[in-house]
Amino acid sequence: MSPQPHPPMSLDAPDWLDPLLAREAADHAGDYISDDGFTTRVMRMLPMPDALPAWRQPAVAALWLIAAALLAITLAGTVQEVSREAFELFAARTFSLSTVAFVLAAIGIATWTGAAVALHQD
Repeated sequence: MSPQPHPPMSLDAPDWLDPLLAREAADHAGDYISDDGFTTRVMRMLPMPDALPAWRQPAVAALWLIAAALLAITLAGTVQEVSREAFELFAARTFSLSTVAFVLAAIGIATWTGAAVALHQD
């Protein structure tokens, strides 16, 4: 069986992969190897996949909705309390320029260290 010539194809076309795959499949269409039903027998011997109960998906959705509602209810009070405590903490303390510089330097060092660890390649 001699290979048939294929028409030239432009790889610049937006769907260049589809004709290439179709041509490759046509080249190997006659390459089927008979297994005398072996694959069918193996597939029949495999256990059926476990089916999840029908109530599970609605129950999980309901739990997520309850969690979201509780978070929405408590978030407003939590934000207010945290901001009040942060204001009391920082308002009672005097800051100098060196303290602010030290805090900014510590944040910068922590950020660069985290980036270096995350981008490190073994």
